[in-house]
Amino acid sequence: MRIAVIGAGPAGLYFAALAKQLDPTREITVWERNAPDDTFGFGVVFSDETLDGVAHADPAVFAAMEAEFARWSDIDIHYRGRVQTSGGHGFAALSRKRLLQILQRRCAELGVALRYRTQAPPAAELARDHDLVIAADGVNSVTRTRHADLFRPSLDVRSSRYMWLATDLALDAFTFVVAETPHGPLQVHAYPYGEGRATFIVEMPDDTWRAAGFDKAAERDLAPGESDEESVARVAGLLEDFIDGHRLLTNHSRWGRFTTVRNGTWRHGRTVLLGDAAHTAHFSIGSGTKLAMEDALALAASLEAGPDDVPAALERYERERRPVVESTQRAAQASLEWFETIGHSIGQEPEQFGFNLLTRSRRVTHGNLRLRDPHYSQTLERWFDGRQPEPQGAAVPPLFQPLRLRGLRLSNRVVASPVATYSARDGFVGDIELVHLGGAAFGGAGLVLAGMTAVSPEGRVTPSCPGLWDDRQIPAWRRITDLVHAHSGSAIGVQLSHSGRKGSTTVPENGPLGAARTDGGWRTVAPSPLPWAGHPVPHALTGIELEAVAGEFADSAARADAAGFDVLEIQAGHGFLLSSFLSPLTNLRTDGYGGDLAGRLRFPLRTLDRVRAIWPAHKPLLVRISAADWAAGGTTVEDAVAIARAFAAHGADVIDVSSGEVVPDERPPYGRTYQTPLAARIRAEAAVPVIAVGAYSSADDANSTLLAGRSDLVGIGRAQLHDPAWTLHAAAELGYTGPAAHWPRPYRPGSTPPPTAGRVRPALALRPEPGSGAGPRRGATAHDAERSVRP
Repeated sequence: MRIAVIGAGPAGLYFAALAKQLDPTREITVWERNAPDDTFGFGVVFSDETLDGVAHADPAVFAAMEAEFARWSDIDIHYRGRVQTSGGHGFAALSRKRLLQILQRRCAELGVALRYRTQAPPAAELARDHDLVIAADGVNSVTRTRHADLFRPSLDVRSSRYMWLATDLALDAFTFVVAETPHGPLQVHAYPYGEGRATFIVEMPDDTWRAAGFDKAAERDLAPGESDEESVARVAGLLEDFIDGHRLLTNHSRWGRFTTVRNGTWRHGRTVLLGDAAHTAHFSIGSGTKLAMEDALALAASLEAGPDDVPAALERYERERRPVVESTQRAAQASLEWFETIGHSIGQEPEQFGFNLLTRSRRVTHGNLRLRDPHYSQTLERWFDGRQPEPQGAAVPPLFQPLRLRGLRLSNRVVASPVATYSARDGFVGDIELVHLGGAAFGGAGLVLAGMTAVSPEGRVTPSCPGLWDDRQIPAWRRITDLVHAHSGSAIGVQLSHSGRKGSTTVPENGPLGAARTDGGWRTVAPSPLPWAGHPVPHALTGIELEAVAGEFADSAARADAAGFDVLEIQAGHGFLLSSFLSPLTNLRTDGYGGDLAGRLRFPLRTLDRVRAIWPAHKPLLVRISAADWAAGGTTVEDAVAIARAFAAHGADVIDVSSGEVVPDERPPYGRTYQTPLAARIRAEAAVPVIAVGAYSSADDANSTLLAGRSDLVGIGRAQLHDPAWTLHAAAELGYTGPAAHWPRPYRPGSTPPPTAGRVRPALALRPEPGSGAGPRRGATAHDAERSVRP
């Protein structure tokens, strides 16, 4: 088998060594246009998982790397004169130059042909007389560019500026430095990689970079390989308090902007992209070399997996490897965007800022840190729980901290999100809504929201949606609110909505969800005559009709108060009527209710004003929005900040931050807690409390969001449907037994898990009969107890 490798970076060299080791008969040639001792950057970082793979695949390479490693387990965050330290992480790093030398030596030992200072022939030419062509030619891959029609690359060039340096300042931890300079914030990502040496990456938002004058320095013409020494000296001056007289070292060091590389496919025929040529992930999660070497491991394994031809092996490689890479890229993107907009987090107290930074990618969580560094986690929890300044007893987890909104005190931070049950008759709720909402309240949520409640018959989405357009509907709702108030510790609210152009659809059991009715239905309305996904064209509301709809919201709010609801939420998201006024994709009006954002806000704000005037002053008012349309030309997060700020100015107490469902051709970046950055941005910039929603399933993620200051409440939707007692079970998982986890009296015997195979019966249930003389753990051995707490 003849294999050609273009590029002698970690990906190309490591693959060549592995492939030759697995089959010495392979003829492998590596082309590299640079000299063997040319290298960019300084240290490279590895995770334990990657090193386990290297150790298993090639012990000789691993042993050589291990002899060079700098190892540490702490992360230090320098911010506002304090250092926050989190331990238990585990890192290993070594010089990039030494890594390349190790791989070069291993390739030479195995008989790989290394051709340095030699430009590789084009991949298409190599493919004519080689069985496999590896394009490991870096982020600026010539192979990818020449065959862009085949690989379909997407290059996302970011706005922040960074420079790769080193320092002779001895560090013993992965170190983040966040400095507030006269020009704006800048940050340092630094880590040790050898005796008296540390990688030192300086990064700053573009506006800081320009305000500091670095743009003028960058305009100078530099010779190939020359570093921007003028900028380095200026950086040293801005960071003199941290570097304390130590040197900043250069190696082809210039300002750059990070490029996230993605490709529609990594392979074509017998050619495959590897490492940075195929994908990149931001340096703030230390993943570039890690991903490259993992690629090499995975590709070598795929070639060995069966007797298939090369194209089949490459297809198998990409199918198995791509999900792992895309997961890393999602985490890296979240980290990149956090640092790019770091100004939104500056101003937080050091404890919260540090935790926010540590959990920026949403891969590290509150639960992870509890395991890695219990002392650090407990310190954070006590800081968040300002009622326990002294380290006595366990702090209350953030999820079970109370929150006051106007005259209402929520016992905890869990919101049972509004969901549709499609079970009302002529707008009247019945037993199913009673059981659903009562179950969420009995399950411990601090706030339970009844969803998609129409302000008029024409405002329903389906004929089976509930309403509050008629006084006769009040008693049925009152039956539910009375139950919640009498037998749970929850508050209960209702979401008022008008379906707009998305109305008059079938009940789910009668057809696909959201399909237009074929049995008559009713006329739908919208700001503009734009139909939803094949539905009939809606009627564009006139000014008089708009005032009537605003009145319907206000009248329904009065009925909600009479029905005993504690909280009111206005639905201004998900493409329903108010939402369709806000989005430029659905509002094409040319009168005062369209045009720029101020015009598009006019009707939703008028509606909010009418409702706030009716809704009691001591009761909170929420507004749900779609903070992004996830479609070109639609609402952006910058728009959402302005929308939230306007709603707050008109009396909204909390913004419920959702996204999408405004246009059918949306492309949301679905994933765990994927909408949380939108909530965090709105909370920081609009200075209004928010609810974070979207793919929350664990108490760990909820606690992380709250502790990092990304939201004030967390909405639990599908997970709440799966487990109506989600909140109480979260309390049990966290070991919290305080008043914010309210077990209704009939349910209290179930407050501890029942005994199962391998589980010790809870001590409460094993209390001896009076006078028996038996201890509370009769029959339980130490071994039993150990088994009972295993994950």
